Amino acid sequence: MAMRGPDRPSAWARSVLLGAGGKAHVSALSGFPCTLPSMQLGIIGLARSGKTTVFNAVTRGTAQVGAYSASTQPNVGVVNVPDERVDRLAQLYHPKKTTYATIQYVDFPAAGESFGKGEGPAGKFINELARMDALIHVVRAFEDETVPHPEVTIDPARDIATMDLELAFADLAIIDKRLQRIEAEMRSIKAGERDALQRGKDVLARMKARLEAEEPIREQGLSAEEWKSLEGSQFLTALPLLIIVNIGEKDLPRRAELEAEYRAKHQAPFRDVAVFCGKFEMELNDLGEDEAAEFRASAGVTESGMAGAIRMSYQILGLISFLTAGPDECRAWTVARGSTAPEAAGKIHSDLRRGFIRAEVIRFDDLVAAGSEAEAKKRGLLRTEGKQYVVQDGDVLNILFNV
Repeated sequence: MAMRGPDRPSAWARSVLLGAGGKAHVSALSGFPCTLPSMQLGIIGLARSGKTTVFNAVTRGTAQVGAYSASTQPNVGVVNVPDERVDRLAQLYHPKKTTYATIQYVDFPAAGESFGKGEGPAGKFINELARMDALIHVVRAFEDETVPHPEVTIDPARDIATMDLELAFADLAIIDKRLQRIEAEMRSIKAGERDALQRGKDVLARMKARLEAEEPIREQGLSAEEWKSLEGSQFLTALPLLIIVNIGEKDLPRRAELEAEYRAKHQAPFRDVAVFCGKFEMELNDLGEDEAAEFRASAGVTESGMAGAIRMSYQILGLISFLTAGPDECRAWTVARGSTAPEAAGKIHSDLRRGFIRAEVIRFDDLVAAGSEAEAKKRGLLRTEGKQYVVQDGDVLNILFNV
């Protein structure tokens, strides 16, 4: 099956096009410019939380870490999303190329001394943070006398509350500026033209009141119409948030227990919690897969830190993967849960969405069980879906279109 979806450069698609006479023919579309970026998750945290250690563990990176390392620019790492389905399709099709979905992690410099004083994150990073698809807050829970905590004591609940407060302060500052601008605009336009501005003002005022009551924007349930009135404003507390509690190696045997405790206290809509030992996972990056797996097993850790972080990143973002397969490439594509077939087609290329006719769909498990696309068709496992079809995780798609 030749199909395609989200984001990398120079993707290739083989799709059926309908000519003017209505006859189907196959066309190889080489050099499709897939310009959408991989999803981006921003890693934030207080100083000496082990934030960059976690970044290295997840991305297999080598960014400088240390008790007093003070980077002034973000570290960036891109990782492939492990997906056994892509590997299995490659065994069936023997493609020239195998491509996994990717995630980009951006490790922002640690919060400075202004944190905890109501001054918000460093201004020069606010816009970059707001462009992320989600945030990961690394919270220190490990003891290390050689790396003193800025607040002296180790208190994850306090640090979580501090970051929540500072992100809220950043959003409140944006809201106040927007309200001031709206007030100025309303004084200079005719009364009959003020309705749209008033709607935006009302939404912002409600958001401000609820933020001041410690309710992040992600939990305020804004409607699509309300977001429209905000003209695409980006707020930090609107982003999904994954809290990673960074424990020490001595606490690894209790990892699952600790995770359950932290989740009970801090999990909320579009906000989840994971417990992770950054130092342990970073050190395992230097080992082979089998040896690393043995060390994890001996410590009672069931999956790699990278796999766990990616899995939870998908969960908080509400993402799924659909698949494309053929002799040229087998590939996984990332889309939001609930995306329609045309929206998934647009991940491959905008032309596929614009000229979408229908999608041929085979479930991954059905295709593997059949052993080939031809056999799956014989068994009646391939079906045709239209524009309203909601793509499911593990769908193998072939997009038919005409432009």
